[in-house]
Amino acid sequence: MIPELGHYALLLAFALALVQAVVPLVGARSGRLALMRVGRAAAHAQLLFIALAYAALTWAFVISDFSVRYVVLHSNTATPLIYRITAVWGSHEGSLLLWNLALAAWAVAVARYSRSLPDDFSARVMAVLGWVGAGFLAFMLLTSNPFVRMLPAAAEGRDLNPLLQDPGMIIHPPLLYMGYVGFSVAFAFAIAALLSGRLDAAWARWSRPWTTAAWVFLTAGIAVGSGWAYYELGWGGWWFWDPVENSSLMPWLLGTALIHSLAVTEKRGAFRSWTVLLAIGTFSLSLLGAFLVRSGVLTSVHAFAVDPSRGLFILSFLVAVIGSSLLLYAWRAPTLGGGGRFSLVSRDAALLGNNMLLAVVTASVLLGTLYPLFMDVLKLGKISVGPPYFEAVFVPLMTPVVILMMLGTFLRWKDDDPAILLRRVAPAFAMSILVGVLSALLHQQLGWRAGLGLGLAAWVVLASVQLLMSQLRARGRATLRERFTSVPAAWWGMWLSHLGIGVFIIGVTLVGSLDENRDVRMQPGDSVAFAGHELRFEGIQDFGRSNYDAARATFTLSYEGRTVGTLLPEKRLYIAQQMPMTEAALDIGFWRDFYVALGEPLDQDAWIVHLYYRPFISWIWAGCALMGLGGVLAALDRRYRRRKKGA
Repeated sequence: MIPELGHYALLLAFALALVQAVVPLVGARSGRLALMRVGRAAAHAQLLFIALAYAALTWAFVISDFSVRYVVLHSNTATPLIYRITAVWGSHEGSLLLWNLALAAWAVAVARYSRSLPDDFSARVMAVLGWVGAGFLAFMLLTSNPFVRMLPAAAEGRDLNPLLQDPGMIIHPPLLYMGYVGFSVAFAFAIAALLSGRLDAAWARWSRPWTTAAWVFLTAGIAVGSGWAYYELGWGGWWFWDPVENSSLMPWLLGTALIHSLAVTEKRGAFRSWTVLLAIGTFSLSLLGAFLVRSGVLTSVHAFAVDPSRGLFILSFLVAVIGSSLLLYAWRAPTLGGGGRFSLVSRDAALLGNNMLLAVVTASVLLGTLYPLFMDVLKLGKISVGPPYFEAVFVPLMTPVVILMMLGTFLRWKDDDPAILLRRVAPAFAMSILVGVLSALLHQQLGWRAGLGLGLAAWVVLASVQLLMSQLRARGRATLRERFTSVPAAWWGMWLSHLGIGVFIIGVTLVGSLDENRDVRMQPGDSVAFAGHELRFEGIQDFGRSNYDAARATFTLSYEGRTVGTLLPEKRLYIAQQMPMTEAALDIGFWRDFYVALGEPLDQDAWIVHLYYRPFISWIWAGCALMGLGGVLAALDRRYRRRKKGA
């Protein structure tokens, strides 16, 4: 009875999505206020029914209802309760239900917290979100229903993929999907602005906090997913340029450009055409990521290998979204105008240059991701585009992005004096060059690429410090506390996000230049010197849990004769699928990580042991945390929660 309840709830949600998609548009066109506001009520009811369906599927997992095919494929009576709950999004059908839940939640948030918008504009925003929701609900009902019955019911389930039985997978998919889906709000605002012909500063101001919030979720989702891959996959790395990893990076890059473009549109009325195209492109890349993950065209630890009919559906949806959006843009383009003028030396110009570079970077990642697929489809042979291509293209393109990023913060809007600008930036820029050169010359393991990375990081950090001091000095004789609290939240958000990029670059540069790894044969009682430390293999112990058996090793990490950590890596065998898994152990420090993973067992109680020394790798995620915190502060700026007169 529970699965049927979930299925009918989805049908009702689909009907409500169509109501939300059509009725507000009719109201906006006819000027009837009652019809305009139907979208808000429909969005709330739609969220209620999708949440009911989600609860029904969750309950089926909790009680191990093996008459539901999806539960059979992704759960087991021995699976721990927490992973039976999170197994709901463990594969395609359930993750799509989570996607729809996130989309409905965003629509309700817009309905509740955008009441200051003009009613006709709000109605169009809700209608666009309704069309997007109807598309994904149709996708689920026609090709990916998670409530399909299996009769007779199975006696036992296959268990959740062991790779997903990890705390990281509890929070990574919800964060990632909230980011992906959140860009539908920016898309809806852009389409509503095109429909109404209102592409002005007010539209950009309304859209900015929603776009920033989506960017924060996507940043957090990517960071958590990277951390999961680092410790769970047993290879000691944090990014592999996997096609599915790239599918989340591309909307993040273009979303970053969109945030900055919205700032210019709001402040100066410029970049209106560019901002609309970025909103369309960012959401389209989110849909492309859904296609890559769900179409079966990719083989990846992150992908859901499903039948091609699902890929065809979402590809058709993607074409419909992009095609209709670009047609609407082409219709309205002659009325957009160029916006405010600006000189080559201005903050406007720096932001435009950065946005264009970010678009080129995104295109290069897109090319490297899709090119092998096109070659395969056209029967021109199978090729692999891996890290060497992406690193050779990505780093040179991102270097001027980072330089312009901080340079723009020193510039004035519309026009600035090059001589004055030079005096402003010279101290920080000269010191950053010195840091880069000295790093490459004085440290044997650091080459010119590492010197470049550290120089860029120094530029970001030093320029950020200089900007902060300028902000505080500009507040006159107020107390230090008053100076800090008088700085707008949006400025703090910008400052923290940029500082986070500097910290991130330090981590990426040093872990790529100073890391060490070694595979050794060890048995209990053996010790090995590694990265200035001593690692001793104390012994191994067998134990079991409800759904796996494991061997746990104990290693003692010492430095100059003093014990600094104990590491407990495991080798597991998940019973239901007879799938072996490696659980690495980490000793995490501010300056470095020690990483130990068990390889294959050998004779005489000996094991192959994988050892990794990762300097500054925690700074990668610290930088992501600063970026995310900055985004939160920017999105919560009070001026976005009040309506300006005449807007």
